[in-house]
Amino acid sequence: MAQSHDGPMATPLADRHAALGARMVEFGGWLMPLQYSGILEEHRAVRTRAGAFDLSHMGELFVEGPGAAPALAYALTTDPAKIKVGRAHYSMICFPEGGVLDDLIVYRLGEERFMVVANAANAGAVSDALAARFGGFGAVLDDRSLAMGLVALQGPRSAAILARLTDVALDGLRYYAIAEGHAAGVPALVARTGYTGEDGFEVFVDVEAAATVWDALLETGKAEGLLPVGLGARDTLRLEAGMPLYGNELGPDTTPFEAGLGRVVDLEREGDFVGRAALEKALADGPRRRLVGLTVRGRGIARHGYEVFAGDRRIGAVTSGTLSPTLGEPIAMAYVAPSEAEPGTIVAVGIRDQRVPAEVVQLPFYRRPA
Repeated sequence: MAQSHDGPMATPLADRHAALGARMVEFGGWLMPLQYSGILEEHRAVRTRAGAFDLSHMGELFVEGPGAAPALAYALTTDPAKIKVGRAHYSMICFPEGGVLDDLIVYRLGEERFMVVANAANAGAVSDALAARFGGFGAVLDDRSLAMGLVALQGPRSAAILARLTDVALDGLRYYAIAEGHAAGVPALVARTGYTGEDGFEVFVDVEAAATVWDALLETGKAEGLLPVGLGARDTLRLEAGMPLYGNELGPDTTPFEAGLGRVVDLEREGDFVGRAALEKALADGPRRRLVGLTVRGRGIARHGYEVFAGDRRIGAVTSGTLSPTLGEPIAMAYVAPSEAEPGTIVAVGIRDQRVPAEVVQLPFYRRPA
């Protein structure tokens, strides 16, 4: 899954993005659409109507065999044996030292069959790590990352649009559930998952069928105001929803506890898993820093890498920041010292040559209306 010597890889929808006039950028070793009509317009479409995303750069790793569940339990911080067939959970794969190699979604497709979805830039590393950790478990790893396309449909109108194109009963498909069926007439795995804070679906198909699904979604969704959405709005949407991005909020030097994601570290279960001892120690020692939300109370946008201060003390750094299209104010996520992590604390962000006040707030910034 590493970048090829000829430059970034293209998804199966590259010609569709070109036809739509998308502005393309390199991301995780892939050439991806940054925006089509504009980040603001695309963001608002997802919050109020629907948006379609090309996620074919993501990694899909299938694990099967009688030892599939125990193999994954040893490799990951969660215990996938606890997932019911047709359901999914959020998980992480950590280094032995406790840092995060990647955050993942694990789907249970059958008693002895799972699909692990990894971030694009890490898919190769995750595949290699799983292969190395599966020895002796009776589990077979099938990396189908380059053989699969993935199209996401997100937003309040997404169920109404997809229902016209699939034989999967969407009414019975709960959040973090998956079903096999068809979409736009082709075999598909349809999951009720996403990365925007809205209701939505992710449709996994063979790579040759990705364009069929994409075209059908755009055509069927036209009447509902659906727009194609690029990485720019995907980032502002996930930031409003307080969702971490690997390389920003998560990485080898971060433990799940520091990121506020200790819930994905299952220390209650019996048996060892990679990183267990280091994570037990990290939990006992307490976090060195904590991930918080910031609402900037002055002028300027807090960008990745900007320093955060309490008085004259540097207490951390911004991991992601933007002007929130939904809230109309600058928001950010940052790692700060635990002593400054309580909501309501006023800190300062170094923006250009100024220190701009910001308030620590509870994540997420945005929750969709019930």
